[in-house]
Amino acid sequence: MKLTYSSFLLGSFMSFASVNTVAKNDITLWPTLEPAIKKNAELETRITHLISQMSLEQKVGQMVQAEITWVTPQDVKKYHLGSVLNGGGTFLHNNRNASVSDWVSFMDELYLASMDTSQGGLAIPVTYGIDAVHGNNKFIGATLYPHNIGLGATRNPDLIYKIGEATAKEVLLAGIDWTFAPTLAVARDDRWGRTYESYSEDPEIVASYAKEMIEGLQGKVNTANFLDDDHIYSTAKHWVGDGGTYQGIDQGDNQESESDLIKNHAAAYLPGLKAGVQSIMASHNMWNGLRLHGSKFLLTDVLKTRLGFDGFIVGDWNSHSKIPGCSNDSCPQAVNAGLDMFMVVEDWKAFIGNTVEQVKDGIIPVERIDDAVRRILRVKIRSGLFDKGLPSTRKYANQKQLLGAPEHKAIARQAVRESLVLLKNNNNLLPLNPNSKVLIAGDGAENMSKQTGGWTINWTGEGNVKSDFPGGTSIFDGIKQAVNKAGGNAVLSPDGSFDVKPDVAIVVFGENPYAEWIGDLKSIAYQAHSHRDAKLIESLKSQGIKVVSVFLSGRPLWVNREINASDSFVAAWLPGSEGVGVADVLFKDNEGNIQFDFKGKLSFSWPKYASQVVLNRYDENYDPLFAYGFGLTYKDNVMLNKLSTKNDFIFETPVNTPYQIMQGRAKGDWNYQLQSGGQTKDIHTPSGNIKGLTMIEADKNIQGDAKEFTWSGANNASVLISSSWYREDLSQYLINKSALTFDVRVETPPRNELYVQMGCAKGKCAELNISPMLKEFKLNTWNTVSIDLLCFAKSGVEFERSSAPFVLTSEGAAKIRIANVQFEPNAKKMATLKCSE
Repeated sequence: MKLTYSSFLLGSFMSFASVNTVAKNDITLWPTLEPAIKKNAELETRITHLISQMSLEQKVGQMVQAEITWVTPQDVKKYHLGSVLNGGGTFLHNNRNASVSDWVSFMDELYLASMDTSQGGLAIPVTYGIDAVHGNNKFIGATLYPHNIGLGATRNPDLIYKIGEATAKEVLLAGIDWTFAPTLAVARDDRWGRTYESYSEDPEIVASYAKEMIEGLQGKVNTANFLDDDHIYSTAKHWVGDGGTYQGIDQGDNQESESDLIKNHAAAYLPGLKAGVQSIMASHNMWNGLRLHGSKFLLTDVLKTRLGFDGFIVGDWNSHSKIPGCSNDSCPQAVNAGLDMFMVVEDWKAFIGNTVEQVKDGIIPVERIDDAVRRILRVKIRSGLFDKGLPSTRKYANQKQLLGAPEHKAIARQAVRESLVLLKNNNNLLPLNPNSKVLIAGDGAENMSKQTGGWTINWTGEGNVKSDFPGGTSIFDGIKQAVNKAGGNAVLSPDGSFDVKPDVAIVVFGENPYAEWIGDLKSIAYQAHSHRDAKLIESLKSQGIKVVSVFLSGRPLWVNREINASDSFVAAWLPGSEGVGVADVLFKDNEGNIQFDFKGKLSFSWPKYASQVVLNRYDENYDPLFAYGFGLTYKDNVMLNKLSTKNDFIFETPVNTPYQIMQGRAKGDWNYQLQSGGQTKDIHTPSGNIKGLTMIEADKNIQGDAKEFTWSGANNASVLISSSWYREDLSQYLINKSALTFDVRVETPPRNELYVQMGCAKGKCAELNISPMLKEFKLNTWNTVSIDLLCFAKSGVEFERSSAPFVLTSEGAAKIRIANVQFEPNAKKMATLKCSE
């Protein structure tokens, strides 16, 4: 299949090219599209009949999508909920190892609840949404494909279609009918934490892939296989401009002109609409200061009217609450703007009640409610939910053999091979002879968490271990297989040490996993201070060893020092569960023939300087190290000269800047630890538990920026933000009169003392009981607590060697949420708890 725009898209672009700057909200700039599916009078009559039988409460219930942690099947029945989802960091019954049959059983429960008419409800099947963004990545054992940035490098739309088809089957086996994919973002600033979810910095590739992925997931529109038993319905996200925010700040402000918004970000949606995508997710971001969830112009006037979208628009995680005047449980502005289904997460009961009252008060027209419900019912009927019956009776339900099926793994392995981009191959070191002594170094070679990236089992992808990927292969596994088969010797040594000097070293390294705002960067300079991986490569080179570097990342980064020290350098992106595909390309076969040549071509420009945080094809003064479309093959004979390693993007953190300890996840080198009865557990996943204490992901302002801690009262238990090996000098925060500040929300008041503690040389000390204060706070309301750091210092805390800057401990029952833990300079005078000099 040739990679190109469809003729209607090219025609649209030609009209855009003549427009430089225009006033906002000029509807004439947008193309006019007809709905992909012609209006069906019989279907619309059926929907009208259903709506006529629904109470206002039932209608609003259909517009709500509640999160799995906060909803039961009984709730679905009582409140007539339209949908349920699970967030990236939550699991069925809080069990990350839930089986396929567990999921199918739960889908049955939800379905039966939605179809129960015993209490006057109308039988409307519930729909379940899941972020299957690189395979059915929530499920242990699923086939995980390279993240979108890697797929963009393949330039293979046919492969994208196959991935969509295979993913649909691995979702269907769990009884689930809907995925929040594909992401059609066009990432324009590589500091953005979601860059790896983008196929390319340029809309061309994203547009060509949109149709293929949507048709792979849904089937081909206006044919017999559209939304049949082999397919699920999909979501194009995030409408619109999420990849173009100022400084790459996630959920930030896209400040582009309307013509640039269309050309750079909306373009990819046009083929998706033509492919009949059934849902579109509104974006967290703003466009010139206005939240997308509240933009009637972009949601209704453009998307639904001008572009002919007749499916439904779903909100993102509580994003309606960011509109001025809105909250999690109330947002008539977003309803009136055109949002159809609200991802309310936890506060959905209050949202239903408030929305019903707002309709009765005339704030929301009932016609707007009816339109939203019509769109939701249209998709539910089209996708067969009214006819398919119990999830457990559907074609693929409980077909566990399809989870990680060999035919799916073969597609993923091909995708890995074709996604690799060869950036340097001095003296044609690659391909390697497998009958060699090969040293495999770096912390990424046997690291499935690093290899698969974010949105893998949990939201950020952190803390996953190899046993979480049954049947999957690490990059080291693939190398070992190739080398051993040829009679060579492969030795894994993450630190690069060896007893017998190798013929060649393969160093696998790169970014640790992240998701969304957690992955936002201030600089694209890789390891700008520690240079740990560069030093490893340089050490091997100094010993006369040829080095092949395999770089794992969710974006191009400034790695000139690492490239200089390498003989060959491969951008491997985030390859997913089939790491064996890397070795397929790096090594010849046993007869010395090339097995697979490099096919990958950059879909993102690679920076020459650390200051090139915004670097895109067609930019004025475009000067990359490796241009968009670059990628060597084994036919090329190119020598790369030494690169400058001067970092021209240095910035320093001012002394008066708050020291962040925790914002959802622990910051810097700290991590969560749970302690109970002499046992300590390091927690690298969004949730965890120990006897007497559980920790789960929660929200304050944005998804996952808080944690909820529940003490059972069975014994004394503690949560620490700490490190078993790291110590940091935080004494400057005593000097500048800082306070420890944190936001707290009391769910269940502490029955006994609940202490804030801080680490010192010999364990915890400086116990400050905050129970009296917590008991005075209004339940389920956020409050800020601040404690003068001098209170800890006077009790012996050694700030020069801090090992645990924040600890909570109790032996009584309690449930609280914590967010935004930090040392705030010059806040001593305003502290809630003060201590005299």
